[in-house]
Amino acid sequence: DRVTVSTVLNVPASGTVTASLHPFTVKLGLLRSSVVVCNTLLDAYCKHGLLAAGMRVFQEMPHRDSVTYNAMMMGCSKEGLHREALGLFTDMRRAGLDASQFTFSSMLTVATGMGDLHLGRQVHGLVARATSVHNVFVKNSLLDFYSKCDCLAEMEKLFDEMPERDNVSYNVMISGYAWNRCASRALRLFREMQILCFDRQALPYASLLSVAGSLPHIGIGKQIHAQLVLLGLSSEDLAGNALIDMYSKCGMLDAAKTNFLNKNDKTGVSWTAMITGYVQNGQLEEALRLFCDMRRAGLSPDRATFSSIIKASSSLAMIGLGRQLHSYTIRSGHISSVFSGSALLDMYAKCGCLDEALQTFDEMPERNSISWNAVISAYAHYGQAKNAIKVFEGMLHYGFKPDSVTFLSVLSACSHNGLAEECMKYFELMEDEYGISPWKGHYACVIDTLGRVGRFDKVQKMLSVMPFEDDPIIWSSILHSCRIHGNQDLARVAAEKLFSMGSTDATPYVILSNIYAKAGKWEDAARVKKIMRNRGLRKESGYSWVEVKQKIYSFSSNDQTNPMISEMKEELERLYKEMDKQGYKPDTSCALHQVDDDLKLESLKYHSERLAIAFALINTPLGRPIRVMKNLSACLDCHAAIKMMSKIVNRDIIVRDSSRFHHFKDGVCSCGDYW
Repeated sequence: DRVTVSTVLNVPASGTVTASLHPFTVKLGLLRSSVVVCNTLLDAYCKHGLLAAGMRVFQEMPHRDSVTYNAMMMGCSKEGLHREALGLFTDMRRAGLDASQFTFSSMLTVATGMGDLHLGRQVHGLVARATSVHNVFVKNSLLDFYSKCDCLAEMEKLFDEMPERDNVSYNVMISGYAWNRCASRALRLFREMQILCFDRQALPYASLLSVAGSLPHIGIGKQIHAQLVLLGLSSEDLAGNALIDMYSKCGMLDAAKTNFLNKNDKTGVSWTAMITGYVQNGQLEEALRLFCDMRRAGLSPDRATFSSIIKASSSLAMIGLGRQLHSYTIRSGHISSVFSGSALLDMYAKCGCLDEALQTFDEMPERNSISWNAVISAYAHYGQAKNAIKVFEGMLHYGFKPDSVTFLSVLSACSHNGLAEECMKYFELMEDEYGISPWKGHYACVIDTLGRVGRFDKVQKMLSVMPFEDDPIIWSSILHSCRIHGNQDLARVAAEKLFSMGSTDATPYVILSNIYAKAGKWEDAARVKKIMRNRGLRKESGYSWVEVKQKIYSFSSNDQTNPMISEMKEELERLYKEMDKQGYKPDTSCALHQVDDDLKLESLKYHSERLAIAFALINTPLGRPIRVMKNLSACLDCHAAIKMMSKIVNRDIIVRDSSRFHHFKDGVCSCGDYW
């Protein structure tokens, strides 16, 4: 009967088991006669992420009550389908059904996911007017909403006014403080919990570990770890996963790995935490290996796992692997997740596939601010500032609130295109219109933009009003601008600033030396190189890599190690002859060595990106786009040469250097020769 079926459906099982029980409910006629059975079946489908099946049950139900709507809203909000959940809430209100604590909790999750502060405050108003809903569960949901919307003042006011607080209340507060890097306030609340004699085993150790990881502060992390060991909690799932995350964020991967290996029952969250740790610390091959181990162990990746492993493939610029992960995401049913979609969008953009990135964005059933930020950032890295600004305006049109990351992407787009006026406009809009205090990164973008267009007077003004200490990133940006405009005096000042900061990076020495070399001041150039050598610093070697048949091939300048080097040089010589006919003249000023012109020409011919292009031309089908990655900036001569190559071979050639993408097509580059 309905009691038996409802009881069995409530047993924690797989989605397959739930689906196998569905026909029995139809056969027994319970879907037509029992709202309770329908609600239980619907809830079971939603809990297993089988939202489409749940929606079919919902649509076929002859009668619905508030529990029906709550289950469907929770399912939609859990999968990031916030607008669908909002529509269900509207339908529920129209049907005259009363909202419960679960209704309000789901709607606050929706408001959080959409970043809609106005909607959340409206829900808060409904809670205040609902006489039957004033329990700590709903208040905790409100705390969580304000916490995740970075409304610390409202979060603290609500917490102070709560007549009853439980462990969750303190957990949410401490998590909010951790997210906003308010370590002292988080620790104060933790001590308050100890004074109030909360059960020591129920204290928010995981949240405190999150605080330690976000700072990062290994001292706090180790103290919390010691308490967990004393209480015998260090191997429990939540605490154990938090330890893996904390040690990873503090850069102690060996300790993270030890905690991972010591866990007896590794859940999907444990594997994901370790995979994410490897990705965060740049050990991308290890992350991929662990992902394969996770699959072999019989665990199913969730959307967080996919998000991390897709980041690994994007950092490695392995488009073949990225496409495989895309297919696997579809097969596993996670493609509708806004998190998986945003990660795929970012992956395609970073692998030089802008069209596929935009297609992924267009096909996303639900978007959030992360999705919009990803597509703005993609346009920024491709030097398409106008499109980035257009997407930003679209984001506002659809009611999404821009955050600090949004403005950082817009300012970066302006910087890549030298749009100084637009850059200043959005920098001022950020604080004046949206009340967002600029990060150091925002100032760095503005300074970079002003420097690129030669407005060094305004650069000095920005430095004087910036409420942060200048750092290597800002002075490196100024030094690069001096290289563009040949400003030797300011370049010397910028370089001295970088030298005094004790940087172990050889880049400022190399740039200053190159500025002198380009001006023909060979003695000054040699002096800077001597200082660099005396300090034990070495110039980073330039290299490029290309993916062919899901394998990465790496090349250095004038590389002789590849077995196909003879064929590659022949291919380049063939191209150079054709380029010479079309008027190509090598720019020997890019060969910054005091040697004769013949040797300068020879050194330019086999730069790493040219070898990578030649290898790809030989080993890929005609007409297929070529995607090359380079660890340093491309030189002016290589840029001019690749433009002509793209026209001669009639192929798109996409080169990602250390700062942006260059999409060469029919002899033209997407950057407009400005980078």
